[in-house]
Amino acid sequence: MDRFRSATVYLLVVLVGVAAFLYPFWIPGEALPAEAHAGDAPLVAAVVGALATMAVTLEVRRGTMNGTTVALLGMLSALAGLMKLLDLPGGGSGLFFLVVLAGAAFGPRFGLLLGLSSFLVSAVLSSGLGPWLPFQMLTLGFMGGGAGALGRATAHLGPRLEVAILAVYGWVWGFAFGAVMNLWFWPFVRDGSELSWAPGMGLGETLQHYWAFYVATSFAWDAAGAMANAIIILMIGRALLPPLRRHAHRLDPVTILNPTPLPPPAPEPA
Repeated sequence: MDRFRSATVYLLVVLVGVAAFLYPFWIPGEALPAEAHAGDAPLVAAVVGALATMAVTLEVRRGTMNGTTVALLGMLSALAGLMKLLDLPGGGSGLFFLVVLAGAAFGPRFGLLLGLSSFLVSAVLSSGLGPWLPFQMLTLGFMGGGAGALGRATAHLGPRLEVAILAVYGWVWGFAFGAVMNLWFWPFVRDGSELSWAPGMGLGETLQHYWAFYVATSFAWDAAGAMANAIIILMIGRALLPPLRRHAHRLDPVTILNPTPLPPPAPEPA
């Protein structure tokens, strides 16, 4: 039952995230506020935070996480949040490569939680609190969860090939992160140009306008960040991924399926 509840919580995080990004496209245009997510961002943050806390609680109850795992999650979140403060060449961020590698080592559930908590720590340290924060947390959580799923598929590969695949994943997410994050405000931009969206647009026209907006405003910056992500993962992935994975295996709960009964105590000598 706890396993079903845990899976449901993670699914709710994904569904809440997708709905939070896309609901402005579904409601009538006159109902949209003038400022992007000015009213609902605190609610989204509260719901996501409650679901993340519930997920950790259920993992501990199931035995799939223990005190050491939770402490490691907090330590990696703090480290990733600190690395976000470093301005890397090309617009890259140390936050991304660490979430990718740790997610690949520890699995999708850990990666999702790490992404959510890392951006929260980063925002607190950099005073980056605002209506955009829950959307940054969700997007990075999606990145970490996807890295965990990819890590399970590549764990049997050689280290060079696995790190190369993770570098490609980091490169792709360099674009994907910016493209997804733009959606937190883009539907609220109403200037009537070919770069904006208007209620009543079909899917094809919406995608065309968004692509024009993305290329004009974000593509060059994201391309530089994506390249930085890939280079950093290629440079340190082979050194960092094995110890992370060793720690992940050590923290796996031990389950004795068929315990061997202890022999009866020997009779005391007369």
